[in-house]
Formats: sequence, structure tokens, C-alpha cells
Amino acid sequence: MGGLKPFAPENLSMKRMGILCCCILTLVLSSLPIRAQQSPASSPTPNAPDSAKAVADKLNQLDQRVTAAQSNADNAWMLVCAALVLMMTGPGLALFYGGLVRHKNVLAIMMQSFALMALITVLWALVGYSLCFGGSGPVIGNFQFAMLRGVGVMPNADYAATIPQLTFMIYQLMFAVITPALITGATAERMKFSGTCLFMTLWFLLVYAPMAHMVWGKGGFLNASLGGRFPTLDFAGGTVVHITSGVSALVCALYMGKRVGYPKQPMPPHSLVLSFIGACLLWVGWFGFNAGSALSSGGLASSALVATHFGAAAAALSWSLAEWLKNGRASALGAISGAVAGLVAITPAAGFVDPMSALGIGFVAGMFCYWMVTKFKAIFGYDDALDAFGVHGAGGTIGALLTGVCARMVINPIYGDGKAVGGFDGHWGQVGNQIVGILLAWGFAIVGTIVILKIVDAVTGVRVSEEQEIQGLDITLHGEEGYNLEA
Repeated sequence: MGGLKPFAPENLSMKRMGILCCCILTLVLSSLPIRAQQSPASSPTPNAPDSAKAVADKLNQLDQRVTAAQSNADNAWMLVCAALVLMMTGPGLALFYGGLVRHKNVLAIMMQSFALMALITVLWALVGYSLCFGGSGPVIGNFQFAMLRGVGVMPNADYAATIPQLTFMIYQLMFAVITPALITGATAERMKFSGTCLFMTLWFLLVYAPMAHMVWGKGGFLNASLGGRFPTLDFAGGTVVHITSGVSALVCALYMGKRVGYPKQPMPPHSLVLSFIGACLLWVGWFGFNAGSALSSGGLASSALVATHFGAAAAALSWSLAEWLKNGRASALGAISGAVAGLVAITPAAGFVDPMSALGIGFVAGMFCYWMVTKFKAIFGYDDALDAFGVHGAGGTIGALLTGVCARMVINPIYGDGKAVGGFDGHWGQVGNQIVGILLAWGFAIVGTIVILKIVDAVTGVRVSEEQEIQGLDITLHGEEGYNLEA
């Protein structure tokens, strides 16, 4: 250590001192950008009102996107349901009725269903939709939507706030198509085609349109959600569709009289295979009929679909059971008739009852309609050829009545949250409202049908000649046959 000199600035050369100073300066200067990155430049403090407005705009945009998504889903569901309900008329009802008549009349009965798909569509576009859903009168609509004026892609909030009014219009059209087609089951094998067209035109305008407005239209006398005097629960058409068509069918059968040879001559169905296929199509299509009446794709549609399926299944079993007890066996015709009876009865209740109530309604309907078709009809001796009254008139009546008993607030609080709906909720007055609706539907159907039949009989005639009836309506009215057995 003795040879080393102690450290002191004066011992360093000027050159070494310059290098040291440069290094220190470089280190200091290079540290400044790092500190600048670590300490961000100060920005002006955001204004509180501007920040709140931005959040509100974002929430509004999100709400618009959610609403658009819901509208698109509801619209897609309702378009599918419209197609399903149309399928109920053709091919469903056409095949069901077509198999039940004799082979010489199969095209004639199918042609009636097909013709009504075209005829009622044109009437609906001209004035029908407006008479059913225009205005707010107690009995019938007005000409607000005549020629579909003002019916476009914007929703009609009075009826369906999340789907275009065009969709609502076309969906309701399919109900108007199948309703008069149901009547042809009673007039089968003996009514003129010209008389059928005129009768159905007048019946649609004078019976169906007023009933549809009274039950479903704004301000209608029986409307349960839009200011009716006697709010009648009819989710998908127990009164509007089934009671009116079924009772009118009975009036037509009584007015026209029995078919030639009935009841002495056997007149069995010519093809239960066709009827079986038709019944299955009706069952599937009825999901659009009932679940679609929720007018949305939410939980109410699910509830209505489940109730529809359960009601049909229970009625098919109860009708078959009744047959088994009486005849010692269950028939295919009985099973499909029972299923249709259950579908009819659950129609007014589908959106108001739980699954267990749906089973009960279906079971009662199957038994009751079986008795109406086999006993009641025999007692009074009328010729309801395909049992339109025994299934639709009777099934619609018992279904509408039981809807007032079984409707539950927890399924559909139609009168408002916390307000009882049906008898099981403690609101037994609803049964009285249902009776008013049933009686009004029966009265409208009876009086309107008698008047219309008188008019049609005077203009075109109602019934074919005896010779035409014996030869068959396929050849005599349409000049063709359903089956060319020589080919």
C-alpha cells in the first residue's frame, strides 16, 4: 500500500475529469424520458355531466340492440306459427276430412278447404282484417285498415308491440281461414260448391268478424285485456273459432237434412290412413295455433305449447278409454278424434292454465265429446257427417267453461300483477264471464247461420240434387275423381 497515492481530484488528469463529467451528464439526461413515461402528462379532468351523458348513450344503444334482438326473435317465431296454422287447413284438415268421407266425395271436401284458403285471404286483405282489428267499437271494427292501409312493418302496440303489424295480420288471417273450413265437416257430401263459397263469404263477414272483434279486438264487448264489458278468457279461439264454427255446423246439418240413405245405409270412412295423417298434422300445427297466440317467443309461448300437447294427449286416452269400456277395444278413428277434441278444448285455456290443469281439461273433453258424438247425436238423429259439432262445438264450449275455472294468475296475469284470474285463484266471477261469452257465441252462430242459409238458398241453392249426391260430388261438381282405379 506504501507505493499508492491517496485519491484526490487533483491527482486526476484533466482528460479523465472531462470523461467522468460527460458520463454523469449522459446518465442524467437519459433518465429524463424514462421519468416522462412513468409520469403521464396531466389531462384535463372530465366534466361530470359529459361522463353521465356518455354512459346514458351507451345504455340506450344497448337497450336498442336488445329490443331489436327480441323483435327479430318474436317475428321469426310468429312467421313460423303462421305457416303452421295454414298447414292445419291444407293439408291437415283437408286430409282429415278427406279420409272420413266416401271415396266419391274426397276431392269435393278437399277442394272446399283449399278454396277457402284463397277466398278468405282475399276477403281478409280487402276488409276482413279491418273489421276484426280496426277501431275500438264493442261489436265490430271499422274500415281503418281496409285494403291493408297503414299495415306495414311497424308494430301495432295495441296487439303485438314487438312484431311488425304485417306479421300480426298474416298470423290472424290463418285463423280466419280454418274457422269456416271446419263447418264443411257437417255439410260434407251434399252441399253445392257454389253455395259453399257464397255461404262462407257471408259467414266470414257476418259471424266470424264480429266475434273476433268482440273477443280479441280493442274495446270489444268480450275482450279481457283491452276494455271489454264482460272479459272472456279466450287465448286462441275457443269461442271465436270452435264454438262459432261448431254451432253453425249443427245449424247447417239441421237445415240441409240428412244425406241420402243415412242412417240406414253404412257410410264408413273410405281411408282412415288419410285421416290419421291429417290428425297428426293438425296436432303439430296446433302448436302454432295456441303457442303462437302468445304473440312472442317468451315463456308464455312455452306454457301454451306444453298445455296444448298435454290436453291433446289426455283427450286421446280418455276417448279411447271410453270406447274400450263400451266396445271392448280402442279404434284408430276414436284416438284421433279424441286428440282433436282435446286440442279444441285446450285452445281457450292454453295460455292460462298449468300442465296438470291441461291434462284435466283434455281428459274431460275426450269423455264429453265421445258422449256427444255417440249418444247425443243418436238421440236427436241429426246428420253431422264428420261430427263438426260434436267435436268443435261441444269441445269449444266445455273448454271455454273450464278455462274460467282453471285459469291461474301465475301463468298469465292478464288483469294485472296480483289480481286473480280464474276460479282456482278465487275469482269465480270469471266463470260467469265465460258463460256470457259462450252464450253470445252460440247466439251469433245460430242466428247468423240461419239468416245466411236463407239468403244462399234463394241465390244459388244449398244442396245438390239427389242424383248428384248418389253419383258423388267429385264427378258431378268438379268433373274428376280422387282415385282412377282403372289406370
